[in-house]
This record gives sequence, structure tokens and C-alpha cells, in this order.
Amino acid sequence: QVQLVESGGGLVQAGGSLRLSCAASGTILRINVMGWYRQGPGKQRELVAAITGGGSTNYADSVKGRFTISRDNAKNTVYLQMNSLKPEDTAVYYCNVLAGGYYYWGQGTQVTVSS
Repeated sequence: QVQLVESGGGLVQAGGSLRLSCAASGTILRINVMGWYRQGPGKQRELVAAITGGGSTNYADSVKGRFTISRDNAKNTVYLQMNSLKPEDTAVYYCNVLAGGYYYWGQGTQVTVSS
């Protein structure tokens, strides 16, 4: 069983920055992909960014050039650096981890970008 604890959300003005963190704990055999999803008001959950154990990354087109995903394998932690935030980035952001053949989700952290 893997537990995910997210932090770093909050309220920021447009153009500002936030950094999200997600730490995995528990019985961790091997973490493969770590990623971030988000769900805005009235919208479906969507992939924001993902990173493999080897460091390969994938981003949604809407965040390319503004967001950066990274991970610290020694700490089982994934980060999302969000710059040049826009009001449309407002959403609950969820950490997602693939470990031991199972997907795990964090509880979500709210990011609100004011115009």
C-alpha cells in the first residue's frame, strides 16, 4: 500500500508561481511513473505532466513551457513547478503514482489563480 501526501497549493495572482510536492510512503517496491492531474470546476480530470523513473517527461499542451515536473527518487517525491500561472490553471491538482502495478492517488490540493 502506498500513501501520497501533497502540499504546496494555494491562492496566487495571474503570472505568479507555485510549487507542488507529493511524497510517497508505505510499502513501496518500485515506483514507475509519477504524475500530476488536475480537475477544474465543471471539467474532467486531465493529465498535466508525468515523469518516468528514467526522467522522461510528458506535458499537456496547455502547460508546456510554463510547468516543470521533476522527481527525487531517493525521497519518493515528485514536484510540479508552475510558473506564469493563468486563471484557467485553477483546479484541484492530484498526484498520481504507478507502483507495483497499481495506480495510487493523492487527496488533491487546490490551486486558485486570480486575475
